[in-house]
Amino acid sequence: MTFQRARNNEQRNQRRRQILDATAVMLTEMPVANVSLNELSRRVGLAKSNVLRYFESREAILLQLLDVELQGWLGELEHSLEPVEGSARERGDQLARILAESLAERPVLCDLTSAQAAVLERNVSAKVAVEHKSATLRAFQGLAGLFLRYLPELGTQDAFRLVGLTTLAISAAWPHGRPSEALLAAYAADPALAPMRADFTDLVRQSVEVAISGLLVRAENLPLGAEPLDEVPVQRWQE
Repeated sequence: MTFQRARNNEQRNQRRRQILDATAVMLTEMPVANVSLNELSRRVGLAKSNVLRYFESREAILLQLLDVELQGWLGELEHSLEPVEGSARERGDQLARILAESLAERPVLCDLTSAQAAVLERNVSAKVAVEHKSATLRAFQGLAGLFLRYLPELGTQDAFRLVGLTTLAISAAWPHGRPSEALLAAYAADPALAPMRADFTDLVRQSVEVAISGLLVRAENLPLGAEPLDEVPVQRWQE
């Protein structure tokens, strides 16, 4: 593919979309760590310096794709998360299961999320950081609203906290759920090590279940990152 230089905003936006589309295809073929500007440039038929006319860095491209993936997941959940009957614990466990299973079907989102804080946010300008975090905030607010629809007992702040805790669970569980060849060989050689082999879906489901249970019992309804209350009211839900 060969490009002529973009001469207006419409053409520049088209170039950006083509670069994003090519990167999205690459992410279906390789992990985030293997996505390089050199290979991306080759695929879109641009010199690396020209790719950098449209995005300031590899990380800026990947962060924008993460924003797209988050919006896609939010849209999917909007159609699949419907209020159900049952106790708070039953609904919480069902919500955790739905989230874990839907995430397992979105490997690109999980891979990008696992690289977000440690890698992708380290080589971008303040402008890109603001754009990315603003998009993430909108997605988190949308997810919190869906969680509240499923579990109104949480409260607005704790629903947002649950989104943050779910994101942390994705970040930790994704690499653990993809062991190296050496670890796979170790598990095969010694069956006693089987409990150490992590399954991504199970890790996320169990982590979110425990997070929901803790939020419901503590009933603090605090902003994400806030200090806990001095006296924690204990609320039991119907078993």
